[in-house]
Amino acid sequence: MFAEYEARGNSPCYERWCLGIAEDGELVALIDQLPPEKRQPNLVLGAARYLGVEESLFLLFKNWLVEHWAAVREVALARSTQTNEAGRAAALLPVLAQLPGPLSLIEVGASAGLCLYPDRFSYRYGDDQDSIDPASGPSPVVLSCVTSGRPPLPAVVSTVVHRAGVDLNPLDVNDTDDMRWLECLVWPGQTARLDRLRATAAIARQEPPHLVAGDLTDTIAGLVHDAPQDTTIVVFGSAVLSYLDLDARTSFEDTVRGLPCHWISNEGGGVITSVVDQLPKPISETRGQFVVTLDGRPLAYAGAHGQSLDWFASP
Repeated sequence: MFAEYEARGNSPCYERWCLGIAEDGELVALIDQLPPEKRQPNLVLGAARYLGVEESLFLLFKNWLVEHWAAVREVALARSTQTNEAGRAAALLPVLAQLPGPLSLIEVGASAGLCLYPDRFSYRYGDDQDSIDPASGPSPVVLSCVTSGRPPLPAVVSTVVHRAGVDLNPLDVNDTDDMRWLECLVWPGQTARLDRLRATAAIARQEPPHLVAGDLTDTIAGLVHDAPQDTTIVVFGSAVLSYLDLDARTSFEDTVRGLPCHWISNEGGGVITSVVDQLPKPISETRGQFVVTLDGRPLAYAGAHGQSLDWFASP
């Protein structure tokens, strides 16, 4: 599934490796030794890359993984998938633009907080490359996004005055090892994503976000109440609720919808059950795509890394 719906067209190396793993009983048996929540392709492959595996044919990769499995297992158990993809801001910007500023942003599953800087990025939308830049001028981080439908693209980037986030294990952009882990979560062959990660981290170092360690449901109310109350408070997250079980997802949704804030989610199509029946297409037809919602209302489908936005909501 991961090879066909996510890696294909995005990382030939990961597609090749995952197709091979799926048909290799020895490797499947090794991975099955991990707890279920640690069997994620991104985590296992990221751990291998963290330990030095290089792009190769599948057989060479298999031999390396078997030889180094004990170390890979240790890293996978100690770490978690924390892909901090700033490109997802391109899918969120049209939603943020519908809210009055200034904005206070609070991210759940924030990792190192790199998605908390949508006002510091430049955007290029659609085939015509509609350009949106920060008030200070073009950014070193330029996010390109193919569009369909009629997304409400803003003329200017929203002003953000407060940035906070929660993660079970927040990462520090000033910590060399934390940054190396984030770089290893970028898929092989995606040099543009790697360059973007490094450029975004440089922006975050100039104004580090306020990140707290904890469970997102337990901490979100405190973060909302600590935000400036004369701003529009926005809680958002991308590809984080899928790591929770159904009861925890429902608990988080109930909690955040009872708080004085807006809630933007960017998750896989079947992750938030209250959204599923509102979608214009069955989930089976949108594999590999995320659903962007505002306060529980689905607005668009998005590429997993913000590379595309298919807006279907009515004005």
